[in-house]
Amino acid sequence: MATKRNTATRDKHRKIIARDQPPCHWCGDPIDYTAHHHDPRAFQIDHVTPLDRGGEDVLDNLVPSHRACNRAKSNKIIRPTGIDFITDRDWT
Repeated sequence: MATKRNTATRDKHRKIIARDQPPCHWCGDPIDYTAHHHDPRAFQIDHVTPLDRGGEDVLDNLVPSHRACNRAKSNKIIRPTGIDFITDRDWT
């Protein structure tokens, strides 16, 4: 079953995320918050875990993104890179 989207909630989330004008979550470059919504560098909110992959339409699952980065990511789940796993095991 598809997750219902609420326009009022989406607009509230956009305002909260855009308030401090953070950079794009995916590429780290600045976002043009004044750009036309069709501009590739324009601000969009993106679901870290896509709705069709079990993600929720909640603030904790939303990040700022460029329109181009959001479209390139599509509904993929991106895993963070460079994670160090610390164990007690001696791997030598």
